[in-house]
Amino acid sequence: MVLQNHVMLQDGIPARMHFTDHQVVRRTITDRQTGRPTSREVLELSVDSLDGRPVGAVFSTMASKLADQFAPYLPTKSYVQYDFVVTQRGEDFQRSWTVQAIPRV
Repeated sequence: MVLQNHVMLQDGIPARMHFTDHQVVRRTITDRQTGRPTSREVLELSVDSLDGRPVGAVFSTMASKLADQFAPYLPTKSYVQYDFVVTQRGEDFQRSWTVQAIPRV
């Protein structure tokens, strides 16, 4: 689902995305446990296609388990040669993701 210009995953529903660029940024967020501001690195991926439709959006994650699945594609930006199907399951610390890279034709 695209909410304004951000891709939001829905539990159990696969999202097929094509990425054109990426960056790692530092954001200040409020820690849910302490209620205090904390600084975190965020992987942001520019999305030009979501479920076969053109979009201008960003998919971002602070979850290292998810970011690690994109890591091999980042140094050479080889992600532009693939569509990625990402499915999220679970909540909070029990959340997991499956990521499938599909070569573009």
